[in-house]
Amino acid sequence: MDVTTWYLEQTSHSDLIAAKSPSMEVDIVRAEVPSPEFGRFLYTAVGGDWSWTERLPWTWREWADWLDGVETWVAYHRGTPAGYVELALQEDATVEITYFGLLPWATGKGVGGHLLEVGTARAWDIAERRPEREPTRRVWLHTCSLDGPAALANYRARGFRVYDTRLNVPGDEYEGDPPGPWPGAGPRTRGGSGAVDSE
Repeated sequence: MDVTTWYLEQTSHSDLIAAKSPSMEVDIVRAEVPSPEFGRFLYTAVGGDWSWTERLPWTWREWADWLDGVETWVAYHRGTPAGYVELALQEDATVEITYFGLLPWATGKGVGGHLLEVGTARAWDIAERRPEREPTRRVWLHTCSLDGPAALANYRARGFRVYDTRLNVPGDEYEGDPPGPWPGAGPRTRGGSGAVDSE
């Protein structure tokens, strides 16, 4: 199966386009204590239906080392995680949105656009929380045709522009059904509960 990967970016905070308010109350909070257990939970719960497999073999130490250098912002509804966005600080005042998505129960409620808006805004103002960094000049991400069907539309709706498209990038290919949020739990129907809102 061919996999298309799109690379998108914003080069100014003014590129960010606001989303509609979600249909339910959402609090977006930074997970300030690096927790490998929580990081792996979010990764598998959100990405299990979308072939997120790269980090499944990671050890506890690999998770701890990774999380020490990123910011994780989590959306909650009434104390329950609804989704997350992970921001990786890179050189040249660049921030990559390395992972973003919703838990299946939170889709279809306008949370995806709102979470992406807030997460992108936090990428732009990251220097306010990390005075050793210069102000952000670029925010970028990539998504592929294995991700939720609304993912690319959501990124574009928030003001991200495609600057490159590639076919069959090494590491993006995945054979077989998505593993689900835990072994044996998936797959759910693509385009159903795993879709990410674009509004």
